[in-house]
Amino acid sequence: MKKKILDKNEAKRILSNLGDEFALVKNPDYVYPDYELYPLAPKIKAPVANLVAAVMDMDGTTTSTELLCIHSLEFMIRKFSGRVKPNQWIGLDEVKDYPHIIGNSTTKHVEFLVKKYQSTFIRDEIIKSFLFAAVWTLSIGKDDKRKEEVKNNLFQAGFYNLVKDEKLTNIKSVRALNEEEKENILKYLFEKYHSSLKNLDFNFLVRFGIDVYYQHYHEILERIKLGEGKIIAEELFQNQDKHLIEAMPGVIVFLPLIKGLIDSYESIYFDYLLQDYELKSGKSYDAKKIDKARNSFIKLCKRFNDNPLKTSIVTSSILYEADIVMREVFNLIVSELDKIIPQSESKRKLLNHFRNYNRCYDAVVTASDSSEIRLKPHRDLYSIGLHKLGIPQSKFNQVIGFEDSESGTIAIRAAGIGLSVAVPFAQTSGHNMNAAAYICKNGLSEVILKHNLFLKD
Repeated sequence: MKKKILDKNEAKRILSNLGDEFALVKNPDYVYPDYELYPLAPKIKAPVANLVAAVMDMDGTTTSTELLCIHSLEFMIRKFSGRVKPNQWIGLDEVKDYPHIIGNSTTKHVEFLVKKYQSTFIRDEIIKSFLFAAVWTLSIGKDDKRKEEVKNNLFQAGFYNLVKDEKLTNIKSVRALNEEEKENILKYLFEKYHSSLKNLDFNFLVRFGIDVYYQHYHEILERIKLGEGKIIAEELFQNQDKHLIEAMPGVIVFLPLIKGLIDSYESIYFDYLLQDYELKSGKSYDAKKIDKARNSFIKLCKRFNDNPLKTSIVTSSILYEADIVMREVFNLIVSELDKIIPQSESKRKLLNHFRNYNRCYDAVVTASDSSEIRLKPHRDLYSIGLHKLGIPQSKFNQVIGFEDSESGTIAIRAAGIGLSVAVPFAQTSGHNMNAAAYICKNGLSEVILKHNLFLKD
């Protein structure tokens, strides 16, 4: 049996044998040690002969929900500071804030924002917003794990009696509260319980911030689920036609391709892919290279028809969030495929496959499968995904991973996947993507059209 306790020199020797490149990952402030050190799988920089699986992030890579997450984080700062209106505070900074609040765990996002904006917080506003978030979560929230975390925070903070408050047990529906009713609840909560809070240190600010963030985000998701997407789009972005959840460019072709479901109408899919590429890049595809790209695409279709890839979605969102988001985006995918593909048996098979996202993915891995302290850039979620897919270590070099953030690309390689591909979007364009083997600024469309999915011809 190998020694389990090593001195520094022995540890250095073992680490040096694990690889040539390492990631230093910061833990949340309440976790020992301050950092973890991960050996990274060697980057795969040459086309591979074969792929067996694809693992990919959800928010920002597969779907466009990051704006809702950012909005909810900004909402938390507004509530804590009492600056709820745009004329009171312009909001989060795309350059200075966004790189720190996308791609990591919610804890890390909130820690960053609390540290930066704590001087603007008002104690009474913090208490009001947390108490309302707690009551909403316990009364209306759908995620049991969130309820347990909120109860724990209430007890730790001294709000022991709130959980049993009979006045609040009648709140059962997200549609049951108008603004006046919310204000009345806030007034009642604050007057009755504000004096119970004895401590409001950094740790509690982060705990309360997480709860306020989740409450607001979950309220938005629940309303989307109830068909209020247009109303919310108007409220948040002054544009009722804005899709709050949609597929990222390239996804609508990428998923049928790798699952071996494109067995006809290849030209229709190719033209749609080309359109997505030009939308993402803002420029036309080189006309001289279109025929070659089309032929390569048809070969890829044939290849995956014979050998479809195992696939996994891997997200730092909890299952409750991921389920609503993926159902919504797959409804949109089915609707779009229904428009572009002619009636046929092939189309019937395709649409049937995509009516349920669980049919498309062989594994769905969310934050609910791990812990808030072990999310990206920790490797755990991707390691769980590889395990669920049944991929042995000997075939990790035949897995391709897609992420839109710095922490995500690190997590992929820390899990042993050398073919880590960054597909940044607007809000993550400022991230350091050096951990990725490839950076494809024009997304999944570029991965297919220009790189042949990194496969040898």
